[in-house]
Amino acid sequence: MTRGVRLLIVCEGQTEANFVSHCLAPTLAQQNVWARPSLLKTKPGQQGGGDVTLPRIGKHLANEFPNWDYLTTLVDLYGFSDRQNRSQPELEEAIRNEAIRHRPELVSARIIPYVQQYEFEALLFSDVRHFEWVLDGWTQKTERDLQTIANDYETPEHINDHPSTAPSKRLEKVFGGIYRKTEHGPIIAEEIGIEVIRRSCPGFDRWISQLEKLGDSSSTQT
Repeated sequence: MTRGVRLLIVCEGQTEANFVSHCLAPTLAQQNVWARPSLLKTKPGQQGGGDVTLPRIGKHLANEFPNWDYLTTLVDLYGFSDRQNRSQPELEEAIRNEAIRHRPELVSARIIPYVQQYEFEALLFSDVRHFEWVLDGWTQKTERDLQTIANDYETPEHINDHPSTAPSKRLEKVFGGIYRKTEHGPIIAEEIGIEVIRRSCPGFDRWISQLEKLGDSSSTQT
């Protein structure tokens, strides 16, 4: 019987960390993958969103590498300050390479970088009805506006990352600042459910499938 694998998920901010704890970890535990979030260290002495860079992610992964069987990331494509026009796959490869630069002996197969396209908030457009949890801002008009946005794109992950039309910016416009990411985001995601999000967001689904397969191994890689 496998003891399972220990997985660290390096998160951009508290919203993503709460999402991991309350939504992802219970799902992955069913496959013997024991996941825990870790807040990315950004500016000196600070943790959480803002100023996400490859060197900071690489260093964080390298420092945590000896303590875990596998490591992955949950950071937004939109939020990278040193993205330099890289695509999502290019940025994920750059994360792995940066971790190896900090720790050359690192086993690359144990690092599974994931960058959400384009933001965590995109996942919430999988079922806009659950924005009802933004109690002070929920009306028939906000529901219609959110559904119109969702209908305009092939998947929630296609909602673009322009400074005025990224998923978070659209929520700011619809709710007039009432929506608060750290307060509402994890609740809405939990109410939607991982399976609905996976059906709506193929990139996210591929990542979760990768993580679930880690539990198939009865021993950790060395």
